[in-house]
Amino acid sequence: MTSTMQGLLLSDITKLELKEFPIPAVNPHNVLVKVQAVGLCGSDFHIFSGEANYNTDKRGRPISLVEQPQILGHEIVGVVAEVGEEVRDLQTGDRVVLDQGLNCFSKRKKPLCEYCTTGDSHQCQFYTEHGITGLPGGLAEYIALPAVNLIPINSDLDRVEAALTEPLGCVIHASDRVNRSRTRYAIGAEEIDRRVKSILICGGGPAGLMFIQYLRNILQYDGLLLVSEPNAFRRDLATGFGAVVIDPLVDDLAEVVEEQTNGRRVEYFIDASGAGSVFNSIPGLIRKQATILLYGYGHAGADVSVLNNLQFIEPTLVTATGASGGFDSQGRTLTYQKALDLLESKQINVGSLITHRYESLVDVPQAFVTDHQNPDYIKGVALL
Repeated sequence: MTSTMQGLLLSDITKLELKEFPIPAVNPHNVLVKVQAVGLCGSDFHIFSGEANYNTDKRGRPISLVEQPQILGHEIVGVVAEVGEEVRDLQTGDRVVLDQGLNCFSKRKKPLCEYCTTGDSHQCQFYTEHGITGLPGGLAEYIALPAVNLIPINSDLDRVEAALTEPLGCVIHASDRVNRSRTRYAIGAEEIDRRVKSILICGGGPAGLMFIQYLRNILQYDGLLLVSEPNAFRRDLATGFGAVVIDPLVDDLAEVVEEQTNGRRVEYFIDASGAGSVFNSIPGLIRKQATILLYGYGHAGADVSVLNNLQFIEPTLVTATGASGGFDSQGRTLTYQKALDLLESKQINVGSLITHRYESLVDVPQAFVTDHQNPDYIKGVALL
């Protein structure tokens, strides 16, 4: 093995450069992974464009890319290339999915912080994240992480589909956050008048399409499931997964929701779009004291005064980030394991969402500059 590797460095807003880096060293509890596939996330595009920056100082202020360039990529699949001397449950050649977030188990801290104790690993008191908060991500030939952050792939699942373990884990965690919240309405509630009978998802991208499947296939939700999505290709997929679709560019969304729900409006609203304009329409779409899940990031152009009418009808606002969850006896995250199992068992179909594949790091900037804005783009995966 050579001592250097190639990596794609974001050295400033919209400036990606292919550079040489030292291959990460492996300590006794770490594992060196040869990266095989990396899913390209909306968060990556936001960081690239300057709309977001999650690498912050102790006061929560963003650190500029010029000051601290980043290697992006947090939806990572690879093969174990080297194991630390104290690692016993992984060996060279193992196929793995990576949990990119470092928590108390990753950092071998005892006792666990209050957030890791409750299974909220992405809110760990000592949390840092590869590809997001400044630590080097997966858009490089190699990456080193603690052994507990690696989840073995025990099937012939294609590496491209395996790269969607992390985003599916985020959908699972978000749904768990809603389930744990004290909401007026709940899926499968025993009291009929408190049962969710209608759901509206805004956004038919990768997250929205996985939410449909998770609601239908895993949570066994059999009520009205509406999806608002302007892209015809995505609407067709949403229909195939069991949703009633709405084109908000053609139809009045509020009117369609009124018609479909017989004037009741929806009890559960999921924003999977990250569009700031969504906030303007929510009061006309939901029942009083409905549940709102804010899943998408971005929300550019939204004036916070749009929250006034939301506050007036007292919805339960739930936010979620990452693939948090409890841990197994070795300290590996259960949410990633559940997501991987759902992909391996084909209960969630992600193959049809992957529209673009990039055969090398050299090709990846095309996704950031142009491809992700094209009508035929849903999900891109970089292959290394």
